[in-house]
Order: sequence, then structure tokens, then C-alpha cells
Amino acid sequence: MPQFVLLCRDKPDSLELRMATRPAHLEYFQSYGNKLLLGGPMLDGKGDPIGSMMVIEAADEAQARAIADEDPYNKAGLFADVGVVPFKTVIENYSAK
Repeated sequence: MPQFVLLCRDKPDSLELRMATRPAHLEYFQSYGNKLLLGGPMLDGKGDPIGSMMVIEAADEAQARAIADEDPYNKAGLFADVGVVPFKTVIENYSAK
């Protein structure tokens, strides 16, 4: 199945909104099971979240964008921009923590 990277950058000064919406965001992506290959926050130099990155499997780019559109973070207005980029895993050398 095709893979896509969702690159989502937060709007400035939106940490409170991110934290308030986090449980719904996590529940939403957990519902995708093993189709969500990897995900987590992108961080600034101080370790504060500035966005999200997920690698997902989807039938096509339209479905990947629909998944990003329905993310509770996105629906709450957290993101300044959302990119959907086709991706192909070539090296898989990590363990889930």
C-alpha cells in the first residue's frame, strides 16, 4: 500500500490548543492501527512542539489528505499548514517505544 508523510506545522503560540486537543488526536490516529507507521511531534530547539509528522499508509494521496483533514488537531485550527508527501520506506531500522 502507498505511504505518505503528513507534515503539519502549528500556528504560533498554539501550545495550549495542542495540549487540549491531544487526547482526541491520539485516539484518532490510534484508530488506524498498523496503517500509521510512525508519528510524533516536531520540536523546536527548546524541545517544545511546533508541529506533527506522521507516516501513514493510504490508498492514494486523496485518501491521505482526507486523513489529515480529519485529524482533530487540524479540525481545531492548530495547523498553519499541512503537507502530504508520497513516501517509500527503504530502510526500516527502528523500534517502537
